[in-house]
Amino acid sequence: MTASHETITTAIGDLTLENGFPTPATIAALYDAMDLHRATQAYIWALPAVGFKANYDAQAKTLATRNGDVLLYRDLADKAGMLTPNVTTLYAFSFWDMAAQGPLVVEVPAGLTAGGVMDIWQQPLCDMGQTGPDKGEGGKYLIVPPGHPPIDAPDHRIFPSPSNQIWFATRGLDPDPAAAEAKVMEHRLYSWNDRASPPVSRYSGVEGRPWQSAHPNSIDYWRMLAELYAQEPVVPRDRTMFGMLKALGIEPGKPFAPDARQAKILGDAAQLGDLMARTSAYAKRDAGAVVYPGKRWEYAVRFDLDQENPEKTRVQFDERGEWFYEAIGMSTGMQGRVLGFGQVYLETATDAAGNWLDGGKCYRMRVDANAPVRQFWSITLYDNVTRGLLLTPQGAADMSSRRPDLVTNADGSVDIVMGPTRPAGAANWIQTLPGKGWFTYFRFYAATEAYFDKSWQLNDIEEIAA
Repeated sequence: MTASHETITTAIGDLTLENGFPTPATIAALYDAMDLHRATQAYIWALPAVGFKANYDAQAKTLATRNGDVLLYRDLADKAGMLTPNVTTLYAFSFWDMAAQGPLVVEVPAGLTAGGVMDIWQQPLCDMGQTGPDKGEGGKYLIVPPGHPPIDAPDHRIFPSPSNQIWFATRGLDPDPAAAEAKVMEHRLYSWNDRASPPVSRYSGVEGRPWQSAHPNSIDYWRMLAELYAQEPVVPRDRTMFGMLKALGIEPGKPFAPDARQAKILGDAAQLGDLMARTSAYAKRDAGAVVYPGKRWEYAVRFDLDQENPEKTRVQFDERGEWFYEAIGMSTGMQGRVLGFGQVYLETATDAAGNWLDGGKCYRMRVDANAPVRQFWSITLYDNVTRGLLLTPQGAADMSSRRPDLVTNADGSVDIVMGPTRPAGAANWIQTLPGKGWFTYFRFYAATEAYFDKSWQLNDIEEIAA
């Protein structure tokens, strides 16, 4: 008897069945579609882990910094390769592998610093400094690897890590750059195994050397994920994703050697995943992203830190991806939910009319008087493709209430003009680049009650005549 054939029109084209079974061509088409769809979503899922690896590779390989050494990012040139850094404060980063080096001890000095330690998913294990349990008074912290026996250390604050590789990061908050650097360099990092005679921590600077840490949109993205998981345990939250990636040659603890088909799909998925993540970051689609009704400012940080809580009904997949596509690092102090401490990050990629911000156009924004901060505020413009600082002949596209040349209006407000050329009479001007889109973060350092109750609101960015 003759077999029956059926052709079904689908979103991926016409598919043929023979007696209800897929033909060889249909099998190939469906598996290709299945693997591509899974990989695009895995790209968004893995953004924090690959972001960790990108920063590790930059520090260890490009900048030749050993695990446990602390690298200082002082100025614009040092931060040029970083995702959405601020220009105002000093950064200090160090990576540590507890599988090779043992548990990590961090001695935090008393004073104006804020930082912490994160696992490979950039989940904070603990805050340190002003936003940590020491509340700026300093102290000893002990980070313990997965499966390590309990440690009796009553004079340490002890935190377990689900990953062996971890990341220490802090910033100096003193308004005097020299004092901020001196305070940051009082941190000591060493192995618990060396506690009897701790070595002196080694500090060095980027010194303007070029580096990059943006996520690749190529097969290198998956190579970095595989390298990161060469000797790392997988937590239950991520097993499903690794299960879907197995068909594409990605398995924790196994060499990454995709065949030609797998490599093609992974490359295509990285390109699509990057564009999906960019869309999700700049065109958030849920109403909860908007800070002030009727305005364009959005919350940059929209995910909770207790993703492992069994009472959670879902992982905040898109919200986490939005942040880690644009930025690096996370801590309690960066969540923007602590009165009088830490940082608030608001962002926008559009003007008051809802149009994308265009480097060839001119805009004005007014920061009203009495901004709700105990420390300072800043606004920084970023390249919408690289997510790094928007670099212009003027320098970094940035303005801060700490700038000595900031011009204030008679009523205490500040007008900021953004555009390719300085309009006549514009005192506070940030240069942009024609032909390049941009987005911006407005940061509140140590936000006060008027931010949280919204009695003080940030004004939209308005297009003006050049």
